[in-house]
Amino acid sequence: MSKRDDRVTLTPLGGLGEIGMNCMCLATDSSMIVVDCGLMFPDHYLLGVDVCIPRFDYILENKGKLKAIVLTHGHEDHIGALPWLLPHVDVPVYGSRFTLGLVENKLREHDLSRFIDLCQVNAGERHEFGDLAVSFFPVCHSIIEGYGLGIETPAGKLVHSGDFKIDPNPLGGHRTDLDAFRNFAGNDCVLLMSDSTNIEREGHSVTERSIVATLTEIFRQAKGRIIITLFSSHIQRMQEVFDLAQRVGRKVAVSGKSMFTNIDLARDLGYMDVPDDTYVHLDEIAGIPDDELVFMVTGSQGEPLSALTRIAKGEHRQVSIHPGDTVVMSSRFIPGNVKAITRVINNLYRQGAEVLYERVQAIHASGHAQKEELRLMLETVKPKYFVPVHGEYRHLVKHSRLARECGVAKERALVIENGNPFTLIRDDTIRFEETIPAEAIYVDGKGVGDVGQSVIRERQLLGGEGLVIVVMVIDENTWDILVGPNVMSKGFVFEQQYSHFLEDAKCIVLDIFENIPPGELDKLKERIRSSLRRFFRKVLDRDPIVLPLIMDI
Repeated sequence: MSKRDDRVTLTPLGGLGEIGMNCMCLATDSSMIVVDCGLMFPDHYLLGVDVCIPRFDYILENKGKLKAIVLTHGHEDHIGALPWLLPHVDVPVYGSRFTLGLVENKLREHDLSRFIDLCQVNAGERHEFGDLAVSFFPVCHSIIEGYGLGIETPAGKLVHSGDFKIDPNPLGGHRTDLDAFRNFAGNDCVLLMSDSTNIEREGHSVTERSIVATLTEIFRQAKGRIIITLFSSHIQRMQEVFDLAQRVGRKVAVSGKSMFTNIDLARDLGYMDVPDDTYVHLDEIAGIPDDELVFMVTGSQGEPLSALTRIAKGEHRQVSIHPGDTVVMSSRFIPGNVKAITRVINNLYRQGAEVLYERVQAIHASGHAQKEELRLMLETVKPKYFVPVHGEYRHLVKHSRLARECGVAKERALVIENGNPFTLIRDDTIRFEETIPAEAIYVDGKGVGDVGQSVIRERQLLGGEGLVIVVMVIDENTWDILVGPNVMSKGFVFEQQYSHFLEDAKCIVLDIFENIPPGELDKLKERIRSSLRRFFRKVLDRDPIVLPLIMDI
């Protein structure tokens, strides 16, 4: 065995240091696979940005040895960036039947059907990709048909947990197969990479059966209509809503494109059984009594254009709040969305609804393992090395501490961030490689990567301080002013109330013009920009963007 045939290099491009944008590369001298290819929704300060995706430079530089993209499950933070990668690489995508159904819909939405090369994987199967091989183990999560991975490499066996929880008595057989993990790992697993999302939550996660019990009581006791919002990918929970509605004699109407799409997909693939006499269209609800109706809607995170947000504002075309309605928010509050969600809750109360959410009633079970379940995964796999994944930095640190409690040596419980590759070598040694660029790429409309920090800063300034536009037209031959100067405020001040300041600004522009030699247009613009910013800082303590629009004709 040559020196280069006994090692594997792991390069995290996303998901280590944030929750979202999961993407990990595993490469040998001749082969490479990518595990997951997810996106992340932007923080509030990234004005105008639609989504954030990993930087794919490393993958594209090594695409000659890329064999496959392997998906653990179908959530957006694991599949959402595929439309931006697949046009540049010619490789198949491996995943479960349902995961690939979601991928196919996504690629069709982006008009990328020509890049669809999807390979369905069943639980327990093993697939080879050059000198790498991957086995797929079923895991319980908040989406059906998720997998953990057993990866065989020249450096030994690696395990990737995927997103998982351990439910001892799951509904519908959606369980985490710890025996499969244990049998694969044996006594010689080199590395475990494990989901860190809920490391800060002690004990065990709430079971789905307990959620069904709570929802059953709500459905039995509700006097008016029930409006329930949940993640549109949570097929199992949506099936439970249909089952409960049928049991208590209610009809279910759905509002929200992603929910429609996923229900149709799940029904077509046989993952949902929805009786036709229970599922009704919104156009058919007019004659149905309030106590016989359930609305299942998007908007669990307070998204501005979602069905629930529009209902809360009284702006939904077909659904408005009636006195006595019960709104059930069967999802967790994702950090960063809390203000938007609470705003929706307050608006729903203003409309006269009663709102039930996780903080006041057990109506959501996380799909991520809590501390004792994470401990059980560590004790099952017994890895020599441990790298926590899928978490913010504090989650990674706390998960690595748990690994040390479970017997992993302190120097082998590693905290790795995006862009920090490391190489495992068969003799149980590790080598840290040179850091590579791994900052997120911003997608804004059709632009990919053309919005950076400088553009974001300008947008923040525009949002915070506003814009002042100076318009002038000058005769290039005589250097006489033909039009203007006109000074206009956009998001800076109310022009009628502060017109005297804008008039003073015009005088400043004229003074500057008188002292600039004819023909020096660039100098004139720069002097106007700096002088007006200084003036507005002095008189109003504000610093708007000043945009001189000066033309010579």
